[in-house]
Amino acid sequence: MAGIGIPGVSDKYKTNDLVEGLMKVERIPLTREQDTLESYKTQQSAWRDVNQKMSSLRDSVKSLYSYDNPFNNKLASSSDEYAITADAGRDAAYDTFKVDVITPATCDRLLSKEIEKGEEVPEGTYTFKTGDKTISYKWRGGKIEDFITSLNKRGANTIKASLIGVNKGKKALLIESLKTGEDKRLAFEDAALDYAIDKEIIRKTASSIKTFGTRAAELSAPDGDEKSAAEQKGLPALSTDKARADNGGIKFSPRGGAVIKVPAAMKGNANLRVELAIQARQVSDITMELNESAGRPEIPGAGSVTFGGITIENKPSETGITNFAAPKEPLEEVRDNSVLYALSSSGEESEIEIPKEAWNFDAGTGAGPEVKVSVDAKKIPGLSALVIRNRNTGVELDVKALTAFDSKKDSGYEAVHPISEAGDAVIKYEGITITRPENDIDDVVPGVTLHLSDKTERTATISIKPDTESAKDALIQFVGKYNQTVAEINILSQNKPEIIEELDYLTRDEKDGYQKKLGLFFNDFSLSSAKGSMQRIISAQYKFSDSAEVTMLNQIGISTNATNYSGYNPGKMRGYLEIDEKKLDEHLKNNLEDIKKIFGYDSDGDLIVDSGIGYLIDKQLTSYVQTGGILANKDSVLNRQIDSSQKKITKLESQLDDKEAELRSKYGQMEGTLNSLEKQQEGISNFTKQSQKNN
Repeated sequence: MAGIGIPGVSDKYKTNDLVEGLMKVERIPLTREQDTLESYKTQQSAWRDVNQKMSSLRDSVKSLYSYDNPFNNKLASSSDEYAITADAGRDAAYDTFKVDVITPATCDRLLSKEIEKGEEVPEGTYTFKTGDKTISYKWRGGKIEDFITSLNKRGANTIKASLIGVNKGKKALLIESLKTGEDKRLAFEDAALDYAIDKEIIRKTASSIKTFGTRAAELSAPDGDEKSAAEQKGLPALSTDKARADNGGIKFSPRGGAVIKVPAAMKGNANLRVELAIQARQVSDITMELNESAGRPEIPGAGSVTFGGITIENKPSETGITNFAAPKEPLEEVRDNSVLYALSSSGEESEIEIPKEAWNFDAGTGAGPEVKVSVDAKKIPGLSALVIRNRNTGVELDVKALTAFDSKKDSGYEAVHPISEAGDAVIKYEGITITRPENDIDDVVPGVTLHLSDKTERTATISIKPDTESAKDALIQFVGKYNQTVAEINILSQNKPEIIEELDYLTRDEKDGYQKKLGLFFNDFSLSSAKGSMQRIISAQYKFSDSAEVTMLNQIGISTNATNYSGYNPGKMRGYLEIDEKKLDEHLKNNLEDIKKIFGYDSDGDLIVDSGIGYLIDKQLTSYVQTGGILANKDSVLNRQIDSSQKKITKLESQLDDKEAELRSKYGQMEGTLNSLEKQQEGISNFTKQSQKNN
C-alpha cells in the first residue's frame, strides 16, 4: 500500500518507515514460502532434465536392437556409376553380381520443324496419349507460347512441351513424354494429330510387314548346345527332319528343331520386331517305342537277289527267341519349356532364350492355348534368326504367323526429328536378358533397386556390403547419450564442483546453470541406482552363442578406460564411456554380426529379443521414463507441492495486504490526530500572544 500523503504536510512522524519495518517482519513467512516454491520448481526442472536425458538414451539404445537397427543397413557400390547405380535395402543379401546395361529405358522426345516466334496454334480439341494416360482439352486458338503453357499445366508428370532455339530467330517445338518404356509411346489424336503432321513432328509411313518361315526350305539345322549335350543317351538328336510345313506354318514333332532366319531385308534394322504364335499339343511319347525297341536284338536281314528286274527275298531266319531282356537304363520322357531362342549376331553369334512363362505346357492331354510371342531387336541387338528346339518327347509344336516388321513404321506414323524414342530398358543380369519399362528396377535382385543411366561399355560389378559407417555413427551417438545421462546423474547426486568443470562440452552459461543444481538430489537413491544398473549392464558379458567372438562391449573399444590411461584421473572414475576408434573400426569390419547380437538377441528361441545391452538398458530406463514411472511420480509429487505452496503464497499475500492496510490506517489516524493537536496548540499559542499584545 502506498504511503500516506497529505498535501502541504511532510512525513515528519516517519509513519511510512514504521509501517515498512513492521511489514518486513510480517513478510518473513511469505518469503520463506516463496523460497520453498522456487526450490520445488528447481527440483521439478531437474527431474525433467533427467527424464529428457534418459528418454534420449533410451531411444538411442532401442535403435541398436530394433528391426531398424543400423547393423542391418547395406551399401551398394557400382564399378560403373556413370551407367548404373544401386540402392540396397535392409533385406538385401551381401553379394556381388554382374550387370550389363544394353540400353536404358527411354521416352519419346519429338522435335518439330522451325516455327516462327508468336506463331498461332489453331483452335480445336488437342489429345495426347502416352501409355494409359490421356491429356485432352479444348484450345480456343492463340500464340504457341500460350499453347505450351496450357499443355504443361494439364500434362504435369505426363507430357511436357517447350520451345527450343535451333537457329537465330527460329525455334522448334519439343514435345516429350515424361514416361519411359516401349508401351509409353507418344500418340497424337484429334487436332493434335493434324498439328503434329503440319509441323513435321510425325509423318505417315507405309507398312513393311514381311511373312517368313512358311516353307521347310527356309529351315536349317540348329547347332548343338550344352543342354542337348547333357541329355539322356539314346534320345534322337534334334533334327529338321521332324519339322514340316503345314497350313502356313511349321510343325515340330518331338525332337524337332530348326533355325528360321529373318528376311535379309530386315536384318540390321534397330526397330526390327518379330512376332509369331506357338501352340503346344500332347502326342504319343516316343520314349515308349524307343524303350521297347531297345530290348530287341538286331537280327540281320535274310538278303535278296535281283535278276531281270525281278527281286526274290530270302526267307527270314527262325531263331525261336521270344523274350528279350529290358534295357539297363530305360529312357525317361522329356518335358522342357525351353523351346524358343533368338539368334543374335551382335558381336559373337549367340543364342538367347526367350522367356518361356507364356507357353508352359499343360501336363494333361490335347492342345494348349495358342500363345503370341514378340521378339524385339531393341532387346536383342543383332536379331538375325529364331531357333526352335523341341526337346520334348511327347509334345508337338505348331509355329505359325511368323512376321517381321519395323516397329516404328508399322504403328502408322513415325517421328520426323526424334531426339529419343520410347523404349524399354534392357539389361543382362548374370547373363540373363531382362527388360523393364523404367530405369529404376527393383524386382530383379531381392532387396536391391537398380538405377540405370546409360549403356555400360563393359560389364558393371554391383557389390552389396555392410554399412559400417551408419553402425559406427549409431554407436558414437549411443556413447554420447550415455555420457550425458551419467553426467546429469553425477551433477544432481554429488556435491563436487569439479564434476561440472570436467565437462568441456558445456558453455559457461550451461556450467553456471548446473552450479545451481549441484548436489540437488544428494540423498536420492533412485539416481545412484539407475547409474549402477546401467554400469552393470555395460560391463556384463553376453554369450549369445558358443562360437561368438565378441561378447562384451569393451572388446570392440568402448569402455570406461578405452584409452588405457594408467595414471590417476578423477574424471575417469565418474563412469563415462570412451571409444578406441581404431579398435571399433576393426571389429565393425570383421565382427559386425556379433556386435549386433550383444546389443540385442533372443536367448530362449521364441524369436523375440530378450537380452543384450540395448534391450536391458531400454528395459531399465523404461521404468523411469514411462507414463506412471519413477520420474513421472516425482514430477506428480512436486506438482502437488507447487500447487499447495502457490495457494499458501496467495493466502499470505492477501493477509499481508490486509495487515498493511490496517497499519497504514491506524498510523494515518494517529498522524491526523497529532496534526490536529498541533494545530490546536498553535491556535492557543497565537491567541495568547495576541492577548498579551492587546494588554
